[in-house]
Amino acid sequence: MPRESLDAKRQRAKEIVARLKKLYPDAKCSLDYASVHQLMVATILSAQCTDDRVNMVTPPLFKKYRTIQAFAEAEPNELGKDIFSTGFHNNKAKSIIASAKALLSKHNGEVPKTLAELVALPGVGRKTGSVVLGAGYGIAEGIVVDTHVGRISKLLGLTSHTDPVKIEQDLMKLIDYDNWILLAHLMIRHGRAICIARRPKCTECRLKSLCPSAGKKLDKAR
Repeated sequence: MPRESLDAKRQRAKEIVARLKKLYPDAKCSLDYASVHQLMVATILSAQCTDDRVNMVTPPLFKKYRTIQAFAEAEPNELGKDIFSTGFHNNKAKSIIASAKALLSKHNGEVPKTLAELVALPGVGRKTGSVVLGAGYGIAEGIVVDTHVGRISKLLGLTSHTDPVKIEQDLMKLIDYDNWILLAHLMIRHGRAICIARRPKCTECRLKSLCPSAGKKLDKAR
């Protein structure tokens, strides 16, 4: 099979996004939040945890800690207990408290609007920063690469990498800038509904004609 040219891959990526938009017209961030800082906290909690679990934890959490100041003044052990079920609760509590303190001391209590400033905050990596910018501010500095995005992008032949940074770089070359924010939400929805890691429903998939992995054994692709 001839190697796919960059232009051909871009065209295929464009059609993939178009089909996903038709399938999931209401795709959006699945985390619940009422402020950009709450989004940042929820995204920190989502590491190695499902969004559904995070959305169960955050309502009482945000009721107890109503402001950035309240999180900055939280007692680590107590906050850890409040978020225990999200996993890695001690590290997450430390990150949430430290990032809140940094927002107060360095950013006048405002969540910054650049990726460079966000990733400088404790507990905020590139993925979290991109989620905050995209869902919180509508700013696209990059593409969020979570487990769904990384796995599905590889199955679709949009990348050959497993490292999230390299996957993001590949996707940024293929996906139209206007779709950078939306892409992750679309792929997450597709990953949960159809392209399920252990039992992909290839016969039902609207992307199968665009997917080089459709119907194949996917052990190596996962």
